[in-house]
Amino acid sequence: MTDGSGRAAFPPAPTGLGALSATEIVAGYRRKAFTPRDVVDDTIAALQATHEACNAVVTPMYEQARADADRITKEMRAGEAEGPLAGVPVTIKDLVFVAGVPAYAGSPMNKAFVPEADAAVVSSLKGAGAIITCKTTTCESGYKLTADSPVTGITRNPWNPGRTSGGSSGGAAAGVAAGCGPIAIGTDGVGSIRVPSSFCGVFGLKPTFGLVPRSPGFSPPSWASLAHTGPITRTVADAALTLEVIAAYDLRDAASLPVSARRFNTDAGRLDGVRIGASADLGYAAVSPDVCAAFGKALATLDSCGAQVVMDGPGLDPGILEHTLKPIAFTEQAAAVASKSATDLASSEADYRNVIGAGRRYTGTDYIEASYRRGQARNAFVKLFERVDVLVTPTVAVTAFEAGQIGVDTIDGSKVDPHLGWSPFTWPINLAGLPAATLPCGFDRDGMPIGLQIIAPWLDEPTIFRIAAAFEAAQPWAKFWPQLALSEGSGGLAKG
Repeated sequence: MTDGSGRAAFPPAPTGLGALSATEIVAGYRRKAFTPRDVVDDTIAALQATHEACNAVVTPMYEQARADADRITKEMRAGEAEGPLAGVPVTIKDLVFVAGVPAYAGSPMNKAFVPEADAAVVSSLKGAGAIITCKTTTCESGYKLTADSPVTGITRNPWNPGRTSGGSSGGAAAGVAAGCGPIAIGTDGVGSIRVPSSFCGVFGLKPTFGLVPRSPGFSPPSWASLAHTGPITRTVADAALTLEVIAAYDLRDAASLPVSARRFNTDAGRLDGVRIGASADLGYAAVSPDVCAAFGKALATLDSCGAQVVMDGPGLDPGILEHTLKPIAFTEQAAAVASKSATDLASSEADYRNVIGAGRRYTGTDYIEASYRRGQARNAFVKLFERVDVLVTPTVAVTAFEAGQIGVDTIDGSKVDPHLGWSPFTWPINLAGLPAATLPCGFDRDGMPIGLQIIAPWLDEPTIFRIAAAFEAAQPWAKFWPQLALSEGSGGLAKG
């Protein structure tokens, strides 16, 4: 990877322990190079500095994190610490429940809500020894692809605080990008893991629908048939390690898949024999020139790794946004607040109220017809994966735009839907329930990150990890850090 000028740019890494990968932290514990309390203290310092610059944290859990770190430090000294993530700091998006911690979900309607139970993913992380440091920002009820909300305000990008972090897992991605711990848990209904990961220059994985359970806590119950839970990390190995912990069968979640524990190989190797279909626009999308250029270079890298790259795609209906996604997504969003009155919604964003209104105007027939078209889209991917092993696309059609904006309405002279038209590659994958990851593949002319999306057949996360690991070895994005993470200050971060 290179910077916007085409020159290699490998600045020195931040000095704080919170900037280490999870695998590096675990290895450091084995060498007795540092303790969980050392790591947590540095991570908290980084979170505090990043929050001041980017507004990434909703609810700090710092005192509990320090107590957990001290407990695990004692257990390690006694040879009793267990779990693959023992002593590793993790952040949790504020749509996901942590028992006893407020879950605002970006909405004023939830200002008094404190869940009594952990979400299944949180229980799994705690069971693996992870230390939860905070809840991270999201937009109101996860309804849009930025992390701005009436509860927390605007979340900004650590590469340029004048730009958006993306969303709705924006605080999660911003924190990982700035070295505030190696793992964040996000959710993804129309791209909410992949968009902020792409905008912030980190790795984000949306697993197969149902592989990671959402019960008993996921607020609100919107995007019911679309939302996935998954990891945001700086490295492929960390994402694989996290998915091994959080992928589980849970009877409380009707969508949970009854799969056994899985292990993922992230050793970098050749991609000989891997058939990669590639589409720069899915046949209908407007894409910025900088993104197109980076995508072309990424295809060349995959080819150099031995993959057989062919231009191919699923051939989706160009009207899929208006005729399939919106009737499903907006109706499910409206259903999540069906019991709320106009008074209840008065403190919500005007745009959020407009989306709810649009959802309430769709009929049951609209929803069923859209669901039929959704099945056609899924079948298009079934046929595609008879020809290729995976599909790669740009992750987002643009790079991070001005902070505080909902989106862009024009790309390279073409008008697009300001909510979802600038992210045409993410939400079709939610409609199909497929696994997909975004990985950094370059920068635009302003130095903002660009993402490459890898989409695999259902439950074929291993192939995603194989391709991502090969690309990571060829183009090592984790050596790039935003200036925020390299400035002076606590934990190696800027304070403003």
